[in-house]
Amino acid sequence: MAKKQVTFEEKLLALEALVQKMEGGNLPLEDTLKCYEEGMQLSKELTASLDHAEKRMLELSGGELVPMEDAP
Repeated sequence: MAKKQVTFEEKLLALEALVQKMEGGNLPLEDTLKCYEEGMQLSKELTASLDHAEKRMLELSGGELVPMEDAP
């Protein structure tokens, strides 16, 4: 059975949930560390996704990003 690919938006929501959980201040230290580790991993994945999207946009636009209102 194939594993479902998690979307960028789902990862972002998961990261936001982890941050809220940790900001609540009610987690034991060990759980806080686990949340932090998971959050760091999600952050790296999200950054990589954004970097990939920016690279793709640069390729499609001929190497220069333009504001949406100036796009043809």
